[in-house]
This record gives sequence, C-alpha cells and structure tokens, in this order.
Amino acid sequence: MTNRIVVVAGGNLFALAAKYLNDATQWIRIAQANQLSDPVLSGVMTLVIPPVDSAAGGGVVS
Repeated sequence: MTNRIVVVAGGNLFALAAKYLNDATQWIRIAQANQLSDPVLSGVMTLVIPPVDSAAGGGVVS
C-alpha cells in the first residue's frame, strides 16, 4: 500500500493516527513521515500518512 496525502487544519496526530492507521498510538509514524516532533498541529498542513501496519509499534521513538 502507498502513502496517503491529507490536508488538515489544526488538530493532532493522535486523532489522525486513529482515523487513518486504526491506532492512535502510532502517531509517531505520521510525525516521522513529516519531520514533526509535536503531535499538536496548528494552521493548515499537508501531511503524508504512511500505510497501515498493524505490526508497527506506537508512541515512542526507537
């Protein structure tokens, strides 16, 4: 599966991970794909959403 591109206005990576990756704890994967360190978003942003990977860990940078 390929990456998805989404445009968001504010919000947070937890909600996006829950919606697109089916696991809010995988927010770090979205952060890494977009070179972000803060899960809280401000303004309008275009983000890369990685493919769903149920085996991926979540929440902590390894």
